[in-house]
Amino acid sequence: MANKERNKRSARKARAEERAQREALQAEATSEASAKATKAEAKKQEKSIQRNANPGFFGRLGAYFAGVRTEMHRVVWPSSSELAGFSVAVIATIVFFGLVTWLVDTGIVAGLVAFTGLRG
Repeated sequence: MANKERNKRSARKARAEERAQREALQAEATSEASAKATKAEAKKQEKSIQRNANPGFFGRLGAYFAGVRTEMHRVVWPSSSELAGFSVAVIATIVFFGLVTWLVDTGIVAGLVAFTGLRG
């Protein structure tokens, strides 16, 4: 339970940092844009902000892997005893449905042999 709370706090902290960075970029962009006198300089500033907001391929790829790493830290992994129990349950389910499938198949074949009189 403590793990979940720590992960939640970590996620909230990360979101707050991202929000602060976005607000700082917006504040910087608005202060710099208001300081510029001409429209051409303001447009150049907007384009640079758009480039920062829309990173290239490698920027997106890096952001993706950073997100994957963050999510992998949030995962609650099962203990070895839980993993063993889950594995036994999966194997038992596979054996059960295999036997049911075999019985149904054998019954259908026996029915067809009885109905048609053919063997093999």
